[in-house]
Amino acid sequence: MAARRFPGGRLVVATHNPGKLVEIRDLLAPFSVDAVSAGDLGLPEPEETGDTYVANAELKALAAATASGLPALADDSGLSVEALDGAPGIYSARWAGAKKDFNYAMDKVWRAVQEKGVEPPFNACFVSVLSLAWPDGHVDSFEGLAPGRLDWPPRGQHGFGYDPMFVPEEEVGHGFRTFAEMLPEEKHGLSHRARAFRLLIDACFRG
Repeated sequence: MAARRFPGGRLVVATHNPGKLVEIRDLLAPFSVDAVSAGDLGLPEPEETGDTYVANAELKALAAATASGLPALADDSGLSVEALDGAPGIYSARWAGAKKDFNYAMDKVWRAVQEKGVEPPFNACFVSVLSLAWPDGHVDSFEGLAPGRLDWPPRGQHGFGYDPMFVPEEEVGHGFRTFAEMLPEEKHGLSHRARAFRLLIDACFRG
């Protein structure tokens, strides 16, 4: 079944994460979308009970679309570390604790890798699934991947989440910059979310 086209107008970005909202708004900017966050509308954050990125992204998008009566875009993303058998994965945000402290989360990931006793490079991959849902229950989902490796200590003032400890594969051997050391427009060319977004745009916004 073909993906449903977005006709324009207001779109709910189903997130309460300010960094994620800014990134998605930047990606949507060329398409004159009136993007408003779930937080701006006072919508509650649904419990993420899915066991995959797709399940959680669709859950969040459908909850926002149903509550707002508007199309809603949700992202579920995380960091998958090879040495940790894919963890923290869909639980990446939970590793930051109740205070959503990603300095704590990055330290936790790094300590866990060191405890494994593996030799570098510490391969990892960012994963993003974007789901566009409608109040009638229709939903389309798109996945993007950004392979790379972990580095320590964290560095860079841009980005959010685990960005300061993640070097995308394009930077390996060519500067070893983390996502957080890149300007937003540079990261948008390489990130997992940008890659999922390109699939979303081609299917639902163009043509």
